[in-house]
Amino acid sequence: MSQINKLKIFNDPIYGFITIPNALIYDLIQHPYFQRLRRISQMGLSYLVYPGANHTRFHHALGCMHLMQKAVDVLRFKGVSISPEEENALYIAILLHDVGHGPFSHAMERSIVEDVHHEEISLLFMNQLNVEFKGQLSLAIQVFKGEYDRKFMLQLISSQLDMDRMDYLKRDSFYSGVSEGNVNSERLIQMMNVADDVLVIEEKGIYSVEKFLMSRRLMYWQVYLHKTSLVAELILTKVLKRAKELTLKGVQLPCSKPLFFFMENKVTMDTFDAGRLDLFAQLDDFDIISALKSWQQQDDFTLSSLSKMIVNRDLLKIKLTSEKVTLEELQPLKERFAAEHHISLQETNYFIFRGKIKNQAYSKQAEPIRILNKDKTIEDVVDASDQLNLKSLSKSVTKYYICFPKQLL
Repeated sequence: MSQINKLKIFNDPIYGFITIPNALIYDLIQHPYFQRLRRISQMGLSYLVYPGANHTRFHHALGCMHLMQKAVDVLRFKGVSISPEEENALYIAILLHDVGHGPFSHAMERSIVEDVHHEEISLLFMNQLNVEFKGQLSLAIQVFKGEYDRKFMLQLISSQLDMDRMDYLKRDSFYSGVSEGNVNSERLIQMMNVADDVLVIEEKGIYSVEKFLMSRRLMYWQVYLHKTSLVAELILTKVLKRAKELTLKGVQLPCSKPLFFFMENKVTMDTFDAGRLDLFAQLDDFDIISALKSWQQQDDFTLSSLSKMIVNRDLLKIKLTSEKVTLEELQPLKERFAAEHHISLQETNYFIFRGKIKNQAYSKQAEPIRILNKDKTIEDVVDASDQLNLKSLSKSVTKYYICFPKQLL
């Protein structure tokens, strides 16, 4: 294929035209590992609450790359030297930062794959692609792992004000229709600079940072931690756990071969070899939805009931409280449910359980968002801001929840 054919344009509803900067990026986008992201929803089961939230991780990754192109232009304009190799490494690292996400994102990490996080799987995919592309991703991998000596490059990819957050807040806000999340990424990028090898925001951009942090907090309460999305994801995690439990007992459940493999085997980071990575690359949302539809007809009461809940959006009741719920409070509910449905008390844990959620828009413990003052001093945004609400945004807010079947009300 000639070089010219690879310089394609995507039409994005948020930014307009997104250009592919070179042939290598084009080939990475065309790779099956990356094309799989078209079949992984960006917001998991949030579409059960916000019907428009059907966009994918493919969409998001391209948006992040577009914002990175803008950031490189702005920083170069301000005299920050970024070589063509470094520029390409930034594009590759941000493009592939989410390539390790499993179906419905976090539900897989907590059920079928044992404590393997998507960032670790992303790195496995990058290493595999680096072999296929004869070492052309080496610098991108170094940057992604934080091993490159120019610290600001990692901050553009992963920090409290990175291209990832800027895109997902704006994109998720657009597709969910929750306008509170609509951040001004253009303005934030225009205000970026580099001082002492770290990423800084010029003083006049401080209000845009405050708005960004406030938007993040509101999006977490209104969208990502919305109680219906939360309970749907918890049920999905329980379904997958139950399916794995039954499979390990020898019950043959209808599902795709890659999904069956992960249910039948204990897969940890140590055992994630190239063969398993290829099987993981064949998993997407469709495997899970298809399995849930089949499992509705299974003899196992727990598996069929939980599957029906998601397919028909008839979910468990979830109540949020500021006080921790004790196990003693759950016991009478469990006993009643067990008696009504002739199941063991152990099985009621799939239907009646408790937990907690946390929301912290800004962390003082993590790498700070730095403000570059006019007198060239640098300070943490919380200290630089005259807004008291930024101090409260850096406090972690915890809420407790209890989930149980509606008929127990």
